[in-house]
Amino acid sequence: MDQTYQTRVMDTARVLPVAFVVVNIVSLYVIYTVYHLIPLLQNQDTYSEGFTQAIVFNVATFLMMVAYIRAIMTNPGNIPDDPTWEYVPSGAVEQAATQEKKKTGERRHCKWCAKYKPDRCHHCRVCKTCILKMDHHCPWIYNCVGFRNYKYFFLLLFCTTIDCHFIVWTMASSVRAGTAPSTPFMTMFLLLFGETLAAFLGVLVTLFFSFHIYLMFKAMTTIEFCEKSQRRGGFDASTYDRGLVGNIKAVMGENPLLWLLPVAGPTGRGLSFVTEETRLSKDMEVGRGMRRRAHQKGEAQKNVAPKRRVERPHMSGGGTGSTGHSEEDSYTSGSEEASTLQPTESPEPDVGSSSSRLAHGEALDSKEP
Repeated sequence: MDQTYQTRVMDTARVLPVAFVVVNIVSLYVIYTVYHLIPLLQNQDTYSEGFTQAIVFNVATFLMMVAYIRAIMTNPGNIPDDPTWEYVPSGAVEQAATQEKKKTGERRHCKWCAKYKPDRCHHCRVCKTCILKMDHHCPWIYNCVGFRNYKYFFLLLFCTTIDCHFIVWTMASSVRAGTAPSTPFMTMFLLLFGETLAAFLGVLVTLFFSFHIYLMFKAMTTIEFCEKSQRRGGFDASTYDRGLVGNIKAVMGENPLLWLLPVAGPTGRGLSFVTEETRLSKDMEVGRGMRRRAHQKGEAQKNVAPKRRVERPHMSGGGTGSTGHSEEDSYTSGSEEASTLQPTESPEPDVGSSSSRLAHGEALDSKEP
């Protein structure tokens, strides 16, 4: 097969998911407008309700479409063509510092792009390039989700969730009225189809959106989440954690007033993610870990039972000088017994020992005439 033709077929196949999404959006928009909003606006009793719903629905749909277009058209970010990131730089060029390294301690590099990888950067085989802060490749937007377009992807999920739930809950009255026997079949079919489609997509997108809310709060990407799932460290620790507000700003931008608008993405170049906030958060985590370990150590010392003093039995008869205690007892008897004596006291001699017998014999000799 000709290489050019194969490439053209593959590019066409990659556009199909985008076309499928557009068809669903247009279908739901037409069904909701024609079979729900227009009947409400034509009735004087429900005009105000229909007008309010029309404004909310169209605003949410407009923001969703803007976010969708920007997620498709925005470059997620690539490694700059800078000698600093070249895989074989000259000795005179200073290499940029990175946090992520191989197990050998060397810098990560891409063998396809022939460049060193910044932190959180990964190569996408579909896009055939390295993506800064890569989250995943999304066929539904015909693009990778990375540093520069992650906000637009996040807002796309947010607006889609609102739109689907809004359609399901507000169009329910029209669906109930459409099940009457006098309703034309096509009207009934389209109302039920639109309600079912919105409910199905709403459940899926809500779950996916909830997952990305969790990732944003934890300062993780989907790739980092999958990597942590294969380790024993858990999902709570992240090197790039800046706190709750800092993590939101890292995705939605510095201005809170623009967080819900598909404008003003995150600041920076996407090459480094370690700031003073991340260092402070890391130091706090280390401090909490040290205090937790110290507390556990103290509790463990409290729970250790005190060593019991072993009484040494006194032998009345002669022998070899052995008191008969075990080897384990010998490590605790001598030093502990001596330490418990008062300074004015002295231990009683053991008559069974050889030194005591010798001293006793010398005393008897001294008494003989």
